[in-house]
Amino acid sequence: MTLSLPVSDDANALLSRSPLALLIGMLLDQQVTIEKAFSSPAVLVERLGHEPDTRELAAYDPEALAALFAERPALHRYPRAMAARVQDMCRLIADRYDGDAAGVWSGAQSGDELVKRVAELPGFGAQKARIFAALLGKQLGVRPEGWREATGPFGDEATYLSVADIVDEDSLAQVRAYKQQLKAAAKARR
Repeated sequence: MTLSLPVSDDANALLSRSPLALLIGMLLDQQVTIEKAFSSPAVLVERLGHEPDTRELAAYDPEALAALFAERPALHRYPRAMAARVQDMCRLIADRYDGDAAGVWSGAQSGDELVKRVAELPGFGAQKARIFAALLGKQLGVRPEGWREATGPFGDEATYLSVADIVDEDSLAQVRAYKQQLKAAAKARR
């Protein structure tokens, strides 16, 4: 299955075939646009000259990796911090899942276990873990028993709450509208 996020066809192809790229994109999806977060793995591949694996990034010189993230245009608003977080995530995957990024979800026996495994990754809190598990279920067919319940509202059908729901321009617009409503409500409460 090929993702249809609001990035180039090449970036979508990478995200669809590389579990590591998909995890990196989701990790970077904070304080930057969806487009920026999910296109950055393809830019990283371009800068490296090849698709890295988790062990390579785990062992990469931290200063050199930070420099790759900071090269203009930077891969994130906070390139040094996010390079370190990506490296920490890769180290955990190398240690716990024998370097197999898909191992984070492929061995999950239930939706709760899937969300728990994702939430253990550096940079993935409870909500981001539920969103990522919903993305896996809705768009990539990763559906252990109870996955919809474990992902909360993000797993519900016919919703437009997160990146898990983006399949075209219309769904992107609906997700953006929902996020604007959340921001307006938060601002009104302040």
